[in-house]
Amino acid sequence: MDKKENSVFSLAWPIFFQILLAMALGYVDTAMMSHYSQTAVGALGNANQIMNFLALAFSIVASATGVVAAQYLGAKKHGQMNQIYTLSIVFNFSLSLFVSLIIILLREKLLLLMRVPEQMLEQGSIYMQVTGFSLFCVAITSTLAQIFNCNKNTLLGLLIAIGMNLFNILGNYIFLYGPLAFLNFGIKGVAISTCISRFLGMFFSFVFFFLVIKGRLSYRLLYPFPVHLLQKLIKLGIPTAGENISYNISQILITAFVNTMGEVSLTTKIFCTILTGFSLVYSNSMAGATAILTGHAVGRDDYDFAYKRVLKSLCIAIFVSFFVAALNAVLSPYSLNLFTNNPEIITLGRKIMLIAVLLEVGRCINLVVIQSMRAAGDVVFPTVLGICSMWGVSVFLSWLLGIHFKLGLLGVWISMASDELLRGVIVFIRWKLGTWRGKSLVEKDLN
Repeated sequence: MDKKENSVFSLAWPIFFQILLAMALGYVDTAMMSHYSQTAVGALGNANQIMNFLALAFSIVASATGVVAAQYLGAKKHGQMNQIYTLSIVFNFSLSLFVSLIIILLREKLLLLMRVPEQMLEQGSIYMQVTGFSLFCVAITSTLAQIFNCNKNTLLGLLIAIGMNLFNILGNYIFLYGPLAFLNFGIKGVAISTCISRFLGMFFSFVFFFLVIKGRLSYRLLYPFPVHLLQKLIKLGIPTAGENISYNISQILITAFVNTMGEVSLTTKIFCTILTGFSLVYSNSMAGATAILTGHAVGRDDYDFAYKRVLKSLCIAIFVSFFVAALNAVLSPYSLNLFTNNPEIITLGRKIMLIAVLLEVGRCINLVVIQSMRAAGDVVFPTVLGICSMWGVSVFLSWLLGIHFKLGLLGVWISMASDELLRGVIVFIRWKLGTWRGKSLVEKDLN
């Protein structure tokens, strides 16, 4: 039991650094592009927003694979693991071809739908056309990452993320400022670099899958076709993906509200979002690690261990999130000064960072508890709750407080904090009541 309790940290730290690395290198990537062309940065941002939204389709099966595989491993049903792996990878690969076709054929229409400025349209179209061909790498790599995690090998995902991001930055440098700068490829060179890094990430993911996980892929494992397994994956995956899609749309609408509040509010929102992002890193890593252990525990019908493990992880995560958010608020006059010397932005930002302390506590509870609820097979309730709360509280109150009562960005942040805290209280009560128990996906197979 001591080994089970302590293993959450060995699972969490690679996830922690993987998220932190992705954030840091993402900013470096953007900075490199901004020195080359501001227009290219805007084109890249809009193109990625569209592609990331469509790529949510891959999360339907990828996220569900982690849950199903963790429970089957916990139940010691190793004989079916390769069938689950094969089904997940083949399904997401097939889906990625369809999404790629949409992006390549409809890229300009999608950009126009986003009302992308004309000067960014051509570059955004080029980026989507080139990177659209490598989406199958994203689909497969994300599925394999879930497989690594459910096998308690979170370090593999970190190693792949380090390699992909470093190569991407190196490739950007080569095309924008280095030996191949004379080609003047610009955003096309960045797209090529992205494709190569994705291919390498997929290649090494397969290497780790075969050598470390000892997995096996074969079309023979799909005959007769495992309909029951696919039903489980889709039943788990659709609610999760649906909530993610709903969240993205709601955030786009809230951003549209902020756009009407003026440049100061919009700029402050961007800066504060960056600063508060660091409060999420620890909560996300603890949530991911705890969910892995929860899935294994539920698979072996050890509900008491799962119950206690989540509560223990939650206490630690809340303490760290509160501390980081409070420190962020105290240091905000100085940290905001790194982005701007505009006194209006700094004054507004300091108020936002104070509200963010409560927001991050609520978000921390949601991350840790909801991910473990899904790992236990309880997926419908948190999805319905999330969609109702994000639209009924976050979006509606953002309009009511921010626009109607003219509280501006403060009203928006109060609304988002109210949403997170309300959901946090409800899912915590549900976890304490234990209504998530008895939802193991492998119970039927054990009868």
